[in-house]
Amino acid sequence: MVSGRHKSRTFKRIFKVTPGGKNILHYVLRKPSRAKCSKCGAILPGITNGRPTKMQNIPKSQKTVSRPYGGNLCSKCMRQTIKEKNLAE
Repeated sequence: MVSGRHKSRTFKRIFKVTPGGKNILHYVLRKPSRAKCSKCGAILPGITNGRPTKMQNIPKSQKTVSRPYGGNLCSKCMRQTIKEKNLAE
């Protein structure tokens, strides 16, 4: 019988064949979605995606991009936002 936590689709089901020839079922956590631009919704390049336990072990340089609004806006939207702020002043 499957334990309760494995009944939901939070876990991906993977069939593995053991050396003895049996098919067994492994439950693996699904991958999280990629980081997206908050303005246009485009996928942000240069930012890794992973579970929180994996993300806390990788360096900060791989979690974000070193520019204004890095990790929040794509480069096109960032340039547009900076131009709008300068025009408003």
